Amino acid sequence: MSFDFFIPCPRGLEAALAAELAEIATRHLNGAPFTAGAQVPGGVHFRGGWAAGMAANLHSRIASRVLLKIAHRPYRSEQDIYALALEQRWEQWFSARETLRVDVTAIKSPLRSLEFTTLRVKDAICDRLREVSGERPNIDTSAPDVRVFAFLTATDCTLYLDTSGEPLFKRGWRLDKGAAPLRENLAAGILRLTGWTAGTPLYDPMCGSGTFLAEAAQVALNIAPGVERRFGFEKLKQYEAKTWQTLKAAAMDAKHAARASRSDLQIFGSDISGDMLIKARANFERAGLSAVSLKQVDARGMAPPSSEPGILVANPPYGERIEVRGRNARGELRETRENRDDDSFRRVQEEAPDSEFFKALGDALKQRFTGWHAFILTSDRKLPGQLRLRESTKTPLFNGALECRLFRFDLIAGSVRQRPANDTPAA
Repeated sequence: MSFDFFIPCPRGLEAALAAELAEIATRHLNGAPFTAGAQVPGGVHFRGGWAAGMAANLHSRIASRVLLKIAHRPYRSEQDIYALALEQRWEQWFSARETLRVDVTAIKSPLRSLEFTTLRVKDAICDRLREVSGERPNIDTSAPDVRVFAFLTATDCTLYLDTSGEPLFKRGWRLDKGAAPLRENLAAGILRLTGWTAGTPLYDPMCGSGTFLAEAAQVALNIAPGVERRFGFEKLKQYEAKTWQTLKAAAMDAKHAARASRSDLQIFGSDISGDMLIKARANFERAGLSAVSLKQVDARGMAPPSSEPGILVANPPYGERIEVRGRNARGELRETRENRDDDSFRRVQEEAPDSEFFKALGDALKQRFTGWHAFILTSDRKLPGQLRLRESTKTPLFNGALECRLFRFDLIAGSVRQRPANDTPAA
């Protein structure tokens, strides 16, 4: 039996997600039905059986959730939406013993209150289950057994059943976050956009809690992003337990093989903060990763970690200044009695980015990283001018609600041209 699914993702990564889903179908579905659908802003449609939905949950690094389409119909009022939800055979999917949460999102909906619409969808589901079983499910907004999503356009309502549970970017390994946190699925999508492949040197000079590095290491070691977590579909009546056990066992075998591997991953990270590196190492340990090289270095004093050129990727703090303590003349961090037990940097909010920092960062890229390709994610569209580098490409992306650009700089000998300070890129 086939179902229609919708897989949301960070905006800007729709094409990358579609390509990833095709790879998952080829590698993990063994010929099971899978039909790619349309890419729309914020996600990708596809059609397939339970195996396809479960494999997407287990193996997609870019998806935010995997939503199963239940119903779709035009509406004009909240009562129309209530009637649509009341007609659905929810008892086929879950019972009144499972706790429930309902979420409603909308684009250009004429309805006045999404809160009231959410209440009507919840009432319809509860009324349906009470009608067929004599019981109503309890509502749990923090850790529900079952999540139902309603998506409203100006004219239509679509009801979805969430098969993921917790958002898929929650891999289960990251407990410590940095000052400029990046969701794991956005980091994974950016790595795909860079064209990085396992074996190519990868360096994050402002690695924070290590999100880019952990995602890259799991790609290199073939560790499924969802191998250590549970999913919402495991509490639904119709999921195929035997198929899931086969998929999960194969993923666990791959992770055990990765832990036994002694591969040189060529994945490197550094950060000015010793405290952040402690957090990154703890995250790597929870993720089962041990072959990631970390050093405490000010990004202005960074040097290539490998003799072979590779990919540099960074997510610097947005609109903040990094104030460094205890640096020597070469920009290296030196330990003193005063800063030994202190955090080696603090981030101070200010209206403009720290131009001195980014100018020095640009100088380091130009002078020491010839042959590398640098990718920097920022919400500051003036970044190339601050670095005095001319970007090769810029890709719009969203880090949550924050609109960003992923700038690419090709640091080829003889081709790096300085950008005048007043030459700023277009949007």
